Amino acid sequence: MKLIVKTQKSIVIIAMTFLLFAVSFTGQAEASSVSADITKTATSLIGVKYSYGGTTTSGFDCSGYVSYVFKEHGVSLARSSSGMYGSGVAVNKADLEVGDLVFFNTTGKGVSHVGIYIGDGEFAHASTSKGVRVDKLNDPYYWGDRYIGAKRVLNSVASAN
Repeated sequence: MKLIVKTQKSIVIIAMTFLLFAVSFTGQAEASSVSADITKTATSLIGVKYSYGGTTTSGFDCSGYVSYVFKEHGVSLARSSSGMYGSGVAVNKADLEVGDLVFFNTTGKGVSHVGIYIGDGEFAHASTSKGVRVDKLNDPYYWGDRYIGAKRVLNSVASAN
């Protein structure tokens, strides 16, 4: 009888361990799926013109574009790039993941531009000169010198769901 009880306890412990292990990977898969969907939406808007204060597909400014893309996937963000910088969790540049927000100082006065990291060292954003486009994060002629940080907003969203 004692052997049966010990065996049942062992089976329960193994089952619980497996379940906890599987659940942790499910959350990562959901976050990864959302990131991929956000990237798809972000790049589908390439070519939309820049419009100061714009928040629709008829024209975007940088934060209007980022807000629009995330809202399409049920994620609400602050309206301004500096407001977005105040949310999420800080991420080192070397640890960027698809869907992270990347921030730049283009005016000399702190956070003034935001984009969406899409992988392979690239980010999608609404540029004043060329509308929605993709650029290299480490572009030595412009973006590389103006990069100031990144925030991850998707992990908190995935874990809240």
